[in-house]
Order: sequence, then structure tokens, then C-alpha cells
Amino acid sequence: MINVKSEAEILSMKRAGKIVSEVLKLIKENIKEGITTKELDQLAEDYIIKSGGIPSFKGLYGYPATICASINDEVVHGIPGLRKLRDGDIISIDVGACVDGLHADAARTFAVGKISPLAEQLIKVTEKSFFEGIKYAVAGRRLGDISYNIQKYVESRGFSVVRDLVGHGIGRKFHESPQVPNFGKAGVGIRLIKNMTLAVEPMVNVGRYEVYQESDGWTFKTLDGSLSAHYENTIVIKDGQPEIITL
Repeated sequence: MINVKSEAEILSMKRAGKIVSEVLKLIKENIKEGITTKELDQLAEDYIIKSGGIPSFKGLYGYPATICASINDEVVHGIPGLRKLRDGDIISIDVGACVDGLHADAARTFAVGKISPLAEQLIKVTEKSFFEGIKYAVAGRRLGDISYNIQKYVESRGFSVVRDLVGHGIGRKFHESPQVPNFGKAGVGIRLIKNMTLAVEPMVNVGRYEVYQESDGWTFKTLDGSLSAHYENTIVIKDGQPEIITL
């Protein structure tokens, strides 16, 4: 079932989205060689709670932390720990916050120090693919229009879109219907309705699109060991261009 949100629910989601965007800004400011992902996680948790929110990820399906911190060939769901960031790494940070029982979710990939031109291009293409996709996130269009245009842009730049992991509806539950793939055909899927809320999140690999899950039961990595980037925002479907509530 697709949950269309009331204006009051969207207002709470916007408050959560503001916290999420501020957390990502705070993390960006603190990313440097030598910092541990656990330290970044603590920064995020402290900020969310201080701001009147609840960390969405902590305890979700048993997840042990506030952020997902995925480095280099880690695609998503990397568990924060004592690993120190090194110059030349890229790190994807995914975070959610809950206000009044309503969630918002976003992710960014950041550079640690000086990164390779290929890594820079990957991060830029991943972000741009999100914006290419949501051009079609308009009431009356089909969900597949978003998916198709993300894939089209990514592959036109020589990268690949992860198939095994997708975006999702979001609201009172962190994961709601529908699933939002980053690949597919235009003109298919459910019809988009005003005030639907979606987390659109391209995950893009330098190499092939296949991934596998590590023995920790959470971390997904690229099968070929290539770099991966992640870019996500929570959006509200409108009659015109969607509203992005996590920027």
C-alpha cells in the first residue's frame, strides 16, 4: 500500500530532513585523515538527539549504529568502527532521523584528502544521476521514469548502477512501499501521486554492478573490488518538480 502523506506529516518529515542535512554537513566538516568511522557516528548521534530527533537507523532490523559508513569498495551499510580514514579514500555516509514518528533519509559520498580523478568523477556522476532521475518525479508520471533516467545517465558516463539495492518509500515506517530501483524501463511502474514521499538513492560502481554481502551481515561491497558511491535524498512528489527535504 502506498502512503500519501498529510501536510502535517510532511511538516514533521521536513523537520527530520533538516536534521539529516545538518548532520551530513557536520560530518563533511569533520572528515579528515585519521578520524575513525566510530567518531563520525558519535558526532551524528549526538547532533540528532540534541536537535530533538531520534536516529532512524539505530536498532532498525538490529543495526547497531546511527550512520552507515561505507569506504571505497563498500557500497552501503558499512558499520562504524575503529577503522581510520586515509588520504585518498572515499566514504559514503547514510543517515536517517525521526521527528514525531516520521523519518527522513539521505546519503552523500565524501572525499578524504586528495582523491583520484576517477573517484572524483564517480562522486559527481552519482550525484548528478539523482537529479537526472527526479526530473521525472512528478505527479502523474510513472515510477519507472525515475529509474530509467538514473540508469541512462550513469551508463552514459561509463559506470554501472547497483541492481540488488534500491530506494524506497518513507514516512511513519523507514522503509515503505514502493521500492525505487535505480534501473529499469520508462513508462512502467506505479503512477506517482502528489504527497507521496520517496527516498531516491543511486548507488553507482566504477566497475560492474554486482555486489555481495560481507560476513558481518550488513556491509555490501562491489564484487569486482571497484569503487562505489552513494547519493540520496528524501523527496515529496508534487504537481511540478518534487520538493527535496534533505538538502
